[in-house]
Amino acid sequence: MSLGKLFRGSDGKSYAFTFALVTSLFLLWGFCNGLIDVLNKHFQNALHITKAQSGLVQFANYIGYFLMAIPAGLLAKRFGYKGGILIGLVLIAAGAFWFIPATMIGTYWAFLTGLFILATGMTCLETIANPYATVLGPVDSGATRINMAQTFNGVGWIMGPIVGGHFIFSAGGDGAASNAGLYIPYLGVGIVVTLLIIVFVVSRFPEIHAEEDVKAEAEGKIVKPLWKRHHFTLGVLAQFLYVAAQTGIFSFFINYVVENVSGVDELKASKWLGLFGFGLFMSGRFCGSFVVGLVKPQKALATYAAINVVLTLVAMSKLGTISLVALFGTFFFMSIMFPTIFALGIRGLGEHTKLASSLIVMSIVGGAIAPPFMGWIADHSSMRMGFIVPAIGFAGVALYGMFWKRLECRDAGDSSDEPVTIRPVH
Repeated sequence: MSLGKLFRGSDGKSYAFTFALVTSLFLLWGFCNGLIDVLNKHFQNALHITKAQSGLVQFANYIGYFLMAIPAGLLAKRFGYKGGILIGLVLIAAGAFWFIPATMIGTYWAFLTGLFILATGMTCLETIANPYATVLGPVDSGATRINMAQTFNGVGWIMGPIVGGHFIFSAGGDGAASNAGLYIPYLGVGIVVTLLIIVFVVSRFPEIHAEEDVKAEAEGKIVKPLWKRHHFTLGVLAQFLYVAAQTGIFSFFINYVVENVSGVDELKASKWLGLFGFGLFMSGRFCGSFVVGLVKPQKALATYAAINVVLTLVAMSKLGTISLVALFGTFFFMSIMFPTIFALGIRGLGEHTKLASSLIVMSIVGGAIAPPFMGWIADHSSMRMGFIVPAIGFAGVALYGMFWKRLECRDAGDSSDEPVTIRPVH
């Protein structure tokens, strides 16, 4: 399919410009999420807090996602795609600009408040932009468009720790002095988002609805209640465990490297996180789109998660370079997990799909719980031992992939083996 046809609707209109605007949102929240992962080590140094306390960085971020997921869906329903996106952008701008007075205040709670506000805005964008990207053109190329957008999300994840590390760790000093450059990357985010708000206000956004939603409503399909659909309920648990594992690795990567690799400081470790860690994460997304097309998604999920259990255990060992390489390897193999669990969890839910989607988004609250617990283990033992938390999370995901087909057949009351469409969401 030509590039022009990829963004042309059934009415003949081109949605290429609209898609480009939506794609900028993927880059934006990828950058903001990547930026967060340099803050744990920074606050440990600047505010003299423990690793467990620094885990509240992720708690503030992911609790924002948890609390805002369903309201974001309701806002989109009430105000449409454009209105929901503008609300999300305003919240992000407010959170980003808050870092200016937060730097002057200099207390931990002030910074966490900014991160929470940012998270509520990013939740609005993620809840709206992902499904919207799939409908900006022919139905059969929706997966192609969402993968293109997710690529820019991966670029944002790479840029975040590199830019953040440059401004935050380069400041040096101690206490308030080391916080001097903390507001700069967030000031940049606030300015960019303000410009995006202006562009989105003056731009036209078509209200397009997915054909499968219309078809489901027309057929009036009735399915079991959500709580009786075990492939969904356990999918929520699997997503909780996955995000807990992912966030734990992202959050304490810099701690791990500084403590276990001689001659590497925080600034260099943050660059490694962006270039190599998130670079492998983005590469995994590229390769994963082909893998799930050749192998049944549940089998790919189980295999990738099992590999990451092994890699995480190797990272916990004292094998020097081998342990570090294993830790980098987890970035590659975790890349397909969120979208795959999401697709497997909502399969065949009919009229309950939208509610189920919101609940799966809420399940990423696992990212709020794992880092403080992981930090507590590190404070009482070592950073290496703290990685037992991601290992347990990946083990749970592997079990979900292994038993998904049995759960789905029991829920559906048949043994159909039709393919699952993978739609990356996070």
